[in-house]
Amino acid sequence: FLAEDTRHIIREAAKKSCFVCCKVGASITCCQTSCQRTFHLPCAPDGECVTQYFGAYRSFCWEHRPKQALQPRPCQDNTCSICLDTVDDKISYTTMGCPACQDARFHRHCIQRLALHSGIAFRCPCCLNQELFMMEMLTMGIRLSKRAPSWESDQEVGPSDQRHGRCDAATCLCPGGREHVEADGPWQLWLCSSCAAKGIHRHCPSLGNSKYTWECNTC
Repeated sequence: FLAEDTRHIIREAAKKSCFVCCKVGASITCCQTSCQRTFHLPCAPDGECVTQYFGAYRSFCWEHRPKQALQPRPCQDNTCSICLDTVDDKISYTTMGCPACQDARFHRHCIQRLALHSGIAFRCPCCLNQELFMMEMLTMGIRLSKRAPSWESDQEVGPSDQRHGRCDAATCLCPGGREHVEADGPWQLWLCSSCAAKGIHRHCPSLGNSKYTWECNTC
C-alpha cells in the first residue's frame, strides 16, 4: 500500500494542469517559491523547462530556469559544433555554449544526444574541457550517462552501420507496417536517444508532439 503522503501527492498532481499542454496530471512544479507553474516531464522541452538530473533533481519553468552567462562568440561562425547546422546568434534554451572556451555553440538536442552517447567521456566537443563543461551542462538540464561511450559498446556488438529499422510502438499506425521507414515526414523513424536499440515512427502515439528526443520504456 502507498503511504498516505504519497497518495496525497498523487491526488494533488491529478488536480493540477500542465501549463504547456493544459492537460491534468502535472506532477512537476517549478522550484521558484513564488511560481505555481506545473508541467509534465515529457512536455518540458516544448515549454522550455529545465530539470536538473543531479542532487535534489530540481525543475524550473521557462521563466525561472537557469540561463548561461557567456561572452559574445569570438568568431561569427553561427554553426552547431556537433551537427554543423545553423544556431541562433544568442544563447537561448535551444542554443547553448561551452563555459570553458566560450566559443563552442550547439543545439540543446545535439548536446543531449552527445551526452548520452559519450557517457563518462562527455566533454566539450571543441576545447575538450570536461569538469567545468560537465557541471554547466548538468545545471542547464542536460542528462548525463555513467556508462562507457556507446561507440566502445558498438565495437563489441558489431558493425557501427547496423541501425535499428522498425517501429516498436505499442500500436504502429504506419500503413506500410513496422518496418516501413521514410527519410522524413510522419513515417520517419526516431531511435531511442539513450540506447538507439529501439525506434518509433514520428506519427505513432507514444512519441506525442516532442520536437527533440524520444526514449524507449526500458531507458
